[in-house]
Amino acid sequence: MTPITLVEGRRIALSNLDKVLYPETGFTKGEVLHYYATVAEPLLAQIHDRAVSFLRYPDGPEGQLFFTKNPPPGAPDWVRTTSVPRSEDPSAEQVVVADMATLMWSANLVVEFHIHQWPAGSPAVADRMVLDLDPGAPASVVECSAAALWLRERLAADGLDAYPKTSGSKGLHLAVPLEPTPSAQVSAYAKQLAQEAERELPDLVVHRMAKALRPGKVFVDHSQNAAAKTTAAAYTLRARARPTVSAPVSWAEVEACRTPADLVFLADDIGPRLVRDGDLFAPLADPARGRPLPRARP
Repeated sequence: MTPITLVEGRRIALSNLDKVLYPETGFTKGEVLHYYATVAEPLLAQIHDRAVSFLRYPDGPEGQLFFTKNPPPGAPDWVRTTSVPRSEDPSAEQVVVADMATLMWSANLVVEFHIHQWPAGSPAVADRMVLDLDPGAPASVVECSAAALWLRERLAADGLDAYPKTSGSKGLHLAVPLEPTPSAQVSAYAKQLAQEAERELPDLVVHRMAKALRPGKVFVDHSQNAAAKTTAAAYTLRARARPTVSAPVSWAEVEACRTPADLVFLADDIGPRLVRDGDLFAPLADPARGRPLPRARP
């Protein structure tokens, strides 16, 4: 019989709790749910006001993976949704993970949480910018760290603060809190920044996705600032061989990165990090931290 759990007054059926989702470590679905309960406060601070897309992997990362934007069939009527108009469906809706009950219902589906750079109710008006630093082998997160440090200083010169997190895969994400700004403007600035990074660091950075350009270099992906794109949320588990997390990190950790293992964090690492460091992504949830983009250059 599927156990029923009461979360904030909502009845949620939690299924297959002993199922191993990450065979390399034996991490089970029950442990996935426990992880999300543990990080609920900082995770909800990042996603509670945003439309969420799910990358589902119900049989683990070695099984079928599928991306879904629409609310899953059978979603309870108390799960909040918001309008996310798309060219093919102007009336489209997506889930908003606004509370603990919705978080645990979503986690029971076995998902990665992906979010837009704009809050619900303000499509295409971003309050953050993201730069996805993706290494091309044999480059690793070590090279991503070097690129991130250059980008931190370049952003600071424009009056912007950057907050790093691991992607939960091979690279890094830099998130920048902004005053509400049209996504098209944010995209244009991010692209300009990536191009400048390539000019200044030609042996390290590329700004185009072409595979032929990427071996040994860091691709600064600016495209995730487009209004329709999403990025893995801070604290989400990833569908990888091990239960890796897209984990906020300090700049001191980025500066100290010497091997790829230095910036790999598993689910069991995050609780102690929160106790030690607090929520390193808290500034992203504070509207007062948002800064304006610099004026466009002539």
